[in-house]
Amino acid sequence: MARTFEWKVRLHLFEEGSSTKAHLVLDTGTSTLTGHGTARCAPRDPNVPEIGDELAVSRAMNDLAEQLARTASDDMEGIREALRRSTEVTT
Repeated sequence: MARTFEWKVRLHLFEEGSSTKAHLVLDTGTSTLTGHGTARCAPRDPNVPEIGDELAVSRAMNDLAEQLARTASDDMEGIREALRRSTEVTT
């Protein structure tokens, strides 16, 4: 069976002083997950905002990926448990 879905991703960047924060929101249509990432410029480093953006976003993506993997794992375990229960009832 062929399936096509569209999941929406929104990225929000916030700069405050020497910190950049990223919030990455994944909307699957049935659930929403938000990844968070922060980057800080050390006082002795040159201020290059693009690098802070890249680091903060990559960290938010990693956070979101970990949440999505945990969600998939929890869903698989729920299905396994339901299958165990259904075989116990029929035996």
